[in-house]
Amino acid sequence: MLELTMATVSEADSGATAGMTMAEAPSEPGAALRVGRDAAVCTLVTPDDWLFVSRVHLEFVCAPDGGWQLTWLRGSQAEPSAEVRLMSGEFSQPLGYGATVRLPHGGSGEIVVQDRTAPRSVNVGFYHEA
Repeated sequence: MLELTMATVSEADSGATAGMTMAEAPSEPGAALRVGRDAAVCTLVTPDDWLFVSRVHLEFVCAPDGGWQLTWLRGSQAEPSAEVRLMSGEFSQPLGYGATVRLPHGGSGEIVVQDRTAPRSVNVGFYHEA
């Protein structure tokens, strides 16, 4: 099972979180969870006016072996207006625009989508139950 929690954070929140939401999916091949502005296809939805987040920005998909992978989907722009970073324990790495990375099996961490133009972010915590 993959569990996600999402918080949207802006300068106006002064360190507080707003819009905390949760989602989960079983670790079955093909299971998917999506994060973005489009409520029709995304499990976790960001504010509509947060244009640094694509309509479908992040996609978590369960692989045939029960492991999960994360993809930063390419949007309509050639260059993104956000940065995405994966953090797990002391491990931290930027995720490239359009890139896919495997999540640690049985681990937890956070994906941070940071607006390049304003002090606001989308923080998605994950826990992969082994």
